Amino acid sequence: MAQVPALNLDTDHITVSGLSSGGYMANQFHLAYSDWIDGAGILAAGPYYCAKGDISTALSQCVDKTEPAIDVDALTGKVKTLAQEGKLAPLSALQNDKVWLFHGTRDVRVNSAVSDALNAQYAALMPAEQITYVNNKPVAHLFPTKNNGGQCMSSDSPYIGRCDYDAAGEMLNFLLDGLQPASDKLSGEVMSFSQQTLAGDNASTMAETGYAYIPASCREGEKCRVHVSFHGCNQYAEAVGKAYVEQTGLNNWADSNNMVVVYPQTRKSLFMPLNPQGCWDWWGYTGEDYATRSGEQINAVRDIVLGLSSN
Repeated sequence: MAQVPALNLDTDHITVSGLSSGGYMANQFHLAYSDWIDGAGILAAGPYYCAKGDISTALSQCVDKTEPAIDVDALTGKVKTLAQEGKLAPLSALQNDKVWLFHGTRDVRVNSAVSDALNAQYAALMPAEQITYVNNKPVAHLFPTKNNGGQCMSSDSPYIGRCDYDAAGEMLNFLLDGLQPASDKLSGEVMSFSQQTLAGDNASTMAETGYAYIPASCREGEKCRVHVSFHGCNQYAEAVGKAYVEQTGLNNWADSNNMVVVYPQTRKSLFMPLNPQGCWDWWGYTGEDYATRSGEQINAVRDIVLGLSSN
């Protein structure tokens, strides 16, 4: 696979997305750097700091059940405190952002109350009219597409479903104005890069190789915008190949809109840290600062985006 060439990227205005643990990471990354992230699309995930740095809290409150119920006000207070301390971006930076949220009615992996709490938290932090919450589609725990992937009603690897619903397009058209229609035939290709080379020790819990979709226009030096998309648990490349990198529909929209899509990759780890499903860190396996500007994976992905624009 070809290596990513030098690119001319607009790194002042990026958008992010993610599914499940990738949705949690997209939210953490957004709040940490909302001063240069303009929008986030989050599927099947819960509010910022839901796990409070504890795996047992993550499992009891933030996935398929909420016992006890999530205290959205307390978690939102945590966001405000961390922003005041400079560990997240200033809350003023959120005021012009857009957020697109999704939860499928057939999702039994992540409880609807968990996604409802994320919607409520964002509504407490930014203008409600800049948030869209799609929660009426009969979709399982997966990334819904027009016609890629497996059965829409069952949550099976690689967690991409033929649902006659273009989540990538719905999301990007809400986050960004004036998009051209998606390309049917891609002009570019998926290329690889070394995450450790670009991000160093901050990428120690991540895979060696990350991926990016590069439209022909971007490869030829045109200035291109950036979208970062975080896969879910058990959706990293070692587990599903390039299914998430190639099948969500994001690349088709990117291709016709001068947009590079960066797909950072985790890896599974059975001990030190314990992450057997290759999830993004939304409960603290990389350290207590996991959800802030000091978080290892947040810094790694930031360095990857900046590195790809200057390598």
